[in-house]
Amino acid sequence: MRCYSNWRWHLDEVFVKINGEGHYLWRAVDHEGEVLESFVTKRRDRTAAPTFMKKAMNRYGQPEVIVTDKFRSYGAAMKVIGNAWKQESGRWKNNRAENSHLPFRRRERAMHRFRRMQSLQKFAAVHASVCNHLNSERSLSQRDQFKMNRTAALAEWRGLCTA
Repeated sequence: MRCYSNWRWHLDEVFVKINGEGHYLWRAVDHEGEVLESFVTKRRDRTAAPTFMKKAMNRYGQPEVIVTDKFRSYGAAMKVIGNAWKQESGRWKNNRAENSHLPFRRRERAMHRFRRMQSLQKFAAVHASVCNHLNSERSLSQRDQFKMNRTAALAEWRGLCTA
């Protein structure tokens, strides 16, 4: 398991159709763009938000700052959990989470939607782990270091695929 930063998390939900019914995919993304947690629910309300947050915090610990959109269920969930002072929300602050939905949407269109909630949950988890594994910040390292890290990641991925 990789070492994740607990500095800043971005939380967001996206509407997904499963067999014509609306469901919500909740996602937690760290400040580097790596997907930490994904969770599928039928509702987008005050009970679903704290469930998702508790699940993410049990697995990864408490973040210093949680960035959300202005959806009121996040504020209610923060009060229930007891960390309302950590929340930041505002216009364009949550673009990190919004942009993490784009590759997911592209793959979702290629798969021609989902049939079951379990298949969406499994797809979201696998998609996040693959993207996190193969994504390395090109702008933060020199070319030779980037190529070496990318080669190691691809070799490990090929080993996982053949096993």
